[in-house]
Amino acid sequence: MFKTTRPLILAATLVATLVLPATAGTPAPQESEFWQAEVSSGNLPPVAERLPAEPLIVDLAAKGREFGAPGGTLRTMVTRSKDIRQMVVYGYARLVGFDENYEIVPDLLESYENEGNRKFTLHLRYGHKWSDGSPFTSEDFRYWWEDVANNEMLSPSGPPDFLIVEGKTPTVTFPDETTIVFEWEDPNPDFLQSLAQARPPFIYRPSEFLKQYHEKFADAEDLAFQVEDARVKSWAALHNKLDNLYKFDNHELPTLQPWLNASSGKKIRHNFVRNPYYHRIDSNGVQLPYIDIVEMEIVAAGLVAAKTNAGETDLQGRGLAFRDASILKKGEAGGDYKTLLWKTGVASQIAIYPNLNYSDEVWRDVLRDVRVRRALSLAIDRKTINQALYFKLAHPGAMSVLPASPFYDEENAKAWAQYDVEMANALLDEAGLAERDKNGTRLLPDGRPMELIIETAGERQEVENALQIVTDTWREIGVDLIMRPLDRDILRNRVFAGNTMASVWFGWDDGIPQAHTSPAYLAPTDQVFLAWPKWGQFYQTGGDVGEAPDMPEAERLMQLAHDWEVATTDEERSAVWSEMLNIHADQLFAIGILNGAPQPIVVSNRLRNVPEQGMWAWEPGAHFGIHRPDEFFFAD
Repeated sequence: MFKTTRPLILAATLVATLVLPATAGTPAPQESEFWQAEVSSGNLPPVAERLPAEPLIVDLAAKGREFGAPGGTLRTMVTRSKDIRQMVVYGYARLVGFDENYEIVPDLLESYENEGNRKFTLHLRYGHKWSDGSPFTSEDFRYWWEDVANNEMLSPSGPPDFLIVEGKTPTVTFPDETTIVFEWEDPNPDFLQSLAQARPPFIYRPSEFLKQYHEKFADAEDLAFQVEDARVKSWAALHNKLDNLYKFDNHELPTLQPWLNASSGKKIRHNFVRNPYYHRIDSNGVQLPYIDIVEMEIVAAGLVAAKTNAGETDLQGRGLAFRDASILKKGEAGGDYKTLLWKTGVASQIAIYPNLNYSDEVWRDVLRDVRVRRALSLAIDRKTINQALYFKLAHPGAMSVLPASPFYDEENAKAWAQYDVEMANALLDEAGLAERDKNGTRLLPDGRPMELIIETAGERQEVENALQIVTDTWREIGVDLIMRPLDRDILRNRVFAGNTMASVWFGWDDGIPQAHTSPAYLAPTDQVFLAWPKWGQFYQTGGDVGEAPDMPEAERLMQLAHDWEVATTDEERSAVWSEMLNIHADQLFAIGILNGAPQPIVVSNRLRNVPEQGMWAWEPGAHFGIHRPDEFFFAD
């Protein structure tokens, strides 16, 4: 069997494909130049044997795109070794995924059936294979469900939360090798959307590969040797170490993504080569992706814009900010690229999160007073920030959904977002914080000065610049803002532990929710929402860790999130969305500053099929993923 770990996959044959005329009906599959030598030597089957019986045929003409010529190496950059996982994000091969209209459509699946959001029947493509040539069948789902998700050694907390409905797991059956059925007693309307996420919950595994490391299937003596050789404590530790479909750091682990990892260990440059068994073809029969190799370079965050300006990347969005746009524009001629300005999909470009679970009891009580949060929001001069940082191209406002969402409400977008120092001062006086020291700083109930420490990830200059402006205007209401930059991981751990008073980050990842979008991220269901980490932990661990929500509005959000799950009509779900968004607008659990700041996207002048106007969003869309980079190609 062909093994993708062989060095020959980086061979020099990177030119064009052999394109033959398309035949009537299903296009005849065309062999790529990249794999021709492997096919000729017998190390790899011909493309007709590598594709599923019914591959996903991409109608490029219908999308207004050009047919491409395979070949070439695309250069891009990330700033951390762990971010090679962006290849899974950008590749965006999912069981089902969002199309350009944010509708959910089959992808790896040939089709699916949804019966009342209770029973989902998934149909695989007959003959579909993993990148190492092993079959992709219902056995890969059975293995994950029975031998991974429900194995206490591998998954101590059991199956993932999105599969638990009303405290019950689904019944999962496997009628034949291409059919999988998930069935719940109660509706699970979030099931398909979860499968389409930027970071998908992989409900399957390459079973043929991983069974070598599972005590139920592997030879005990061989497995013991593997465990000792890997210097881990148990077979389960070894299995989990190798089972990294999202992290993408195990080059031996088979994948279904358009490109597979051809680099082992930590490197400055990682190479990802085309998956010979990828399931998508164009309507001429040319197997995607068009691009043979993606070279991902790991660079310091501060160097991304400079290296982009110098023409050292072919496609770049990550690591660039709006402040880089002018220097990128100036470098276009010399760098042989163009700078596009895409819309952004986050609910707020910059949002301040008061930690309602902060460990300091006095400060916690102050931050839980909605009058304080409203005052802090009213004392932000959003128009000045927009003009100074974004040349008036962003939109000042509170954190809410964006106009592209059917749930957009202008009143919510403006709630407590006008610049009104007088009202802010009145609210703080009303909240019992009228006493001040000789410097004009308000005093907390215990006599300490009101010095509000906001911790940042230190990764975005515009955040620090915005907070400098906020520092000046908050001084007018007697609040001293102290900014503390930290490493991203340290910041998050401090927030989760309740050690951070307030933090700053983007707003909700998904600022453009649709009717089928779960509103769970508006409720205390996840510690990642930095205003209520302990409440999120409580939900995520079934009460084992964290604290139960003890504010009426938060409790109501939890009830509404549950109401959405059990709703049977779109009207009921829309009503839930509206009430939850109204609660957030009123309560300001996060203080949004502005949204819609354009995202610079740098594209080589040689690269085709990249949209001039696109949406840069983590959810939904997986940044480049929804724009299908497997359809991008080099003109030469």
